[in-house]
Amino acid sequence: MSDNQRELDRLATSRPQIQRGGGPRGGIGMIEKPKNLKKALARLMSFGKKYMGWIIAAVIAAIISVALLVSGPSQLAGIADIIAKGIDDGNFAGEVFDQTIKMCVILAACYLGSGILHIFQEQVLIVVSQRITQKMRSEIDKKVNRLPLSYFDNVTFGDVLSRVTNDVDTIGQALHNSLALLVRQSIFLLGSLIMMFVTNYILGLSVVGSTLLGVVAMFIILNCSQKFFRQQQRYLGDLNGHVEEMYSGHNIVRVFNGTREAIDKFEEYNEKLCTSAWKSQFLSGLMQPTMGFVGNLGYVVVCVVGGALVVSGHMSAATIVAFMLYVRFFTNPLSQIAQALTNFQSMAAASERVFEFLDAEEMPEEEVRQTLTTVKGDVDFDHVKFGYTSDKIIINDFCAHVKAGQKVAIVGPTGAGKTTIVNLLMRFYELNGGCIRIDGVPLTDLSRQNIHDLFGMVLQDTWIFEGTIIDNVRYSKTSATEEDVVKACKAVGLHRFIKTLPEGYHTVLDEKSGLSAGQKQLLTIARAIVEDAPMLILDEATSSVDTRTEVVIQQAMDYLTEKRTSFIIAHRLSTIKNADIILVLKDGDIIEQGNHKQLLDKNGFYAQLYNSQFQQ
Repeated sequence: MSDNQRELDRLATSRPQIQRGGGPRGGIGMIEKPKNLKKALARLMSFGKKYMGWIIAAVIAAIISVALLVSGPSQLAGIADIIAKGIDDGNFAGEVFDQTIKMCVILAACYLGSGILHIFQEQVLIVVSQRITQKMRSEIDKKVNRLPLSYFDNVTFGDVLSRVTNDVDTIGQALHNSLALLVRQSIFLLGSLIMMFVTNYILGLSVVGSTLLGVVAMFIILNCSQKFFRQQQRYLGDLNGHVEEMYSGHNIVRVFNGTREAIDKFEEYNEKLCTSAWKSQFLSGLMQPTMGFVGNLGYVVVCVVGGALVVSGHMSAATIVAFMLYVRFFTNPLSQIAQALTNFQSMAAASERVFEFLDAEEMPEEEVRQTLTTVKGDVDFDHVKFGYTSDKIIINDFCAHVKAGQKVAIVGPTGAGKTTIVNLLMRFYELNGGCIRIDGVPLTDLSRQNIHDLFGMVLQDTWIFEGTIIDNVRYSKTSATEEDVVKACKAVGLHRFIKTLPEGYHTVLDEKSGLSAGQKQLLTIARAIVEDAPMLILDEATSSVDTRTEVVIQQAMDYLTEKRTSFIIAHRLSTIKNADIILVLKDGDIIEQGNHKQLLDKNGFYAQLYNSQFQQ
């Protein structure tokens, strides 16, 4: 059985403990205390260690590119001085003209080289940012398969999906749009600062002093807006969780007139998301006008201070021209860095949520001592004790011995622990006490993959993916031939229906295929037949079919369970009359066991359940 199929199977047999209706959720759905943003960003950058060589090359290219670019104003000042001297001397020909042309060529070469290096730097950092998000998605995909089933009992799938899609996309977009920008503009800022002080330190100090107000304001805004970016990502996850929940149960919502309540809850989440979004964007939007004001203030300072220095003879007029460009070079990066930091705030909030998911407690490391390749099928439940939470035990002392090839039915009222026993048998959860053995080997000595390979499963909830009928039936065993698929479909009585379809077994199934719930169930049963696992679990496999179809399925079940250890969960007791042993559960304990006739003769709890189904 493939990893994806196992994952779907275990999710399908889960016991959700999620608080519905939009109330507070535990675990991943809550962000109650401030997180360490620096730590989250540092960890995010650790995903790029593999590409550190390329990042260094991009930074070097950015340094050289900026150095070439910021040298331009000094070149322009030199050209202006030469022209001014030529005008003063009344001679703008010969050597003066040649020097001007030479400096213009050098300036053009500097700008061309800067542009080429800029393109190289941009492309490298774009590729690196995409590789980082690709790696992050791969880590999330691996993490899903390492999480215990109990994790998904406490969260909504919509919130998990929001972290896998929206939050990772936010990180990717921020890296794509801001990483190259931040690197280049930071170097630009430093280069401009150096050149200003080299050219004239007095004017340089004046410009830097005039920008301090804007820098302080920028950091105040960043600090105030971060909590709203965090709230924005949280409410987006809550909204997605609600939408996923409502649309997956859309028919139930409509039938029970829950539309108004669902819309009200959506509006509540939507309003919270809108409020946090506009607050974060409003505050971050203040940075650009603030830095624009600072830039204009810088021009005023250059004119005033520079004019005073020219008049006093401490600086030439051409230097003012250079400083005008330096001010633009200095203030523009501040504006760009402010914008990049705004994007990085969203990225930091998204990173917190993604790393919360990646840091969730995983299933304990498996100590694989044995591997079962061929099994007889003996199964022992030895004083099994289990609770979904440690303070609420629901399986108290479950003991049973199942011989190889036996057909075992597990029955009992709702909440008795029937599906829980199957979950424990598949080792979806760890026991609180006792032991389960297959052919004398404890499940804890086997890998989960090995255990899952030993079982075929037919669940109450069907799962059909978009693809041909053949692909759906042989999903768990891709090596199966078309002949194997046809044989399985004949066994469950589905062959005649398939032949009426336009392309037969090659018909593509999707939302428009119009399969009934019963037909989907028959396909999943055929899938189990094709898998041909040595043991079998049937969880309410006939719950979605009519009585006539049930007879056909029962014949297929008899064929499927022949010479296999089979565990059958059923509320419709007429379907398990031919079981070798029936385990009757109540409140987590076996209160009766035996075959159908023996249990009826006892006239106990099983007899009451059985007779109640035929009372008028």
